[in-house]
Amino acid sequence: MKSYNNASNGEQLFRRWFYSLTLRCHKKSTTKRRVLAALDFKGIIMQTLELKIPPVVQVLVTASLMWALAIAVPSLDFTLSASPLVAIVFAVIGVAFALCGVLEFRSAGTTVDPRVPEQSVSLVIRGVYRISRNPMYAGFLLVLIAWGMFLSNLASFVLLPVFVVYMNRFQIAPEERHMRDKFGEAYRKYEAEVRRWF
Repeated sequence: MKSYNNASNGEQLFRRWFYSLTLRCHKKSTTKRRVLAALDFKGIIMQTLELKIPPVVQVLVTASLMWALAIAVPSLDFTLSASPLVAIVFAVIGVAFALCGVLEFRSAGTTVDPRVPEQSVSLVIRGVYRISRNPMYAGFLLVLIAWGMFLSNLASFVLLPVFVVYMNRFQIAPEERHMRDKFGEAYRKYEAEVRRWF
């Protein structure tokens, strides 16, 4: 009789433990569902930002923030006698690179508006597009580097990687998705042969 009572107590303890474990798992799965829902919401927000802000506006915003940082942190100013010359060289190369990209698109009769990549009518892989898949954006980056050199402040250069990351995520990646869908294997081959930036 004693052993029966012990078994019964053990069984009750097991049931209580199992019930509490089940309850904890349910709470965790609810938390997991909430986290996944939040991530899904974040994903929706991220998708709504894709292809919305024209790259020229992004360049102007980045340049303004670089200027603001240079003013805010004057202790990071540097002096380089060749700074103005280096800035001019980078700016000229950047503008030329971007203009070459625009001219290649125009001569191919395809859209230059980066917000509507689905309107692309042909895959442009000649000229400057043999050096970079995104010569216009690469040109913008060179212009921003020139601006950083002109400002002669190390803090301003911190925003250059931010510009690249933003462009990769919200401009270039969605464009590349459309290009893969539209041009298939030809675009995949081009991707494998030519870098995204330089």
